[in-house]
Amino acid sequence: MLNGKDRGKTGKISMVIPSIDRVVVEGLNLIKKNVRAKKQGQKGQIISKERAVSASSVALVCKSCGKMTRIGYKFEGENKIRICKKCKSEV
Repeated sequence: MLNGKDRGKTGKISMVIPSIDRVVVEGLNLIKKNVRAKKQGQKGQIISKERAVSASSVALVCKSCGKMTRIGYKFEGENKIRICKKCKSEV
């Protein structure tokens, strides 16, 4: 995460919503939600749930250098390969 209350933390992207340019990251941007009892005798509870964040507020973490980075591309023959802009290794 690049900004917000979870700045600097990392997580795995669980869902992408391209129509509104947002992503859901596991374990980040949690909110509390009150859930009513569905059946008689069952208790209501408060659960933590992930909310979507803007795709511009997340960045990819490079596997080799371990830093947040942007993505570049290079061509090897007919193949287009994604590379880390900082260490120039494959992502």
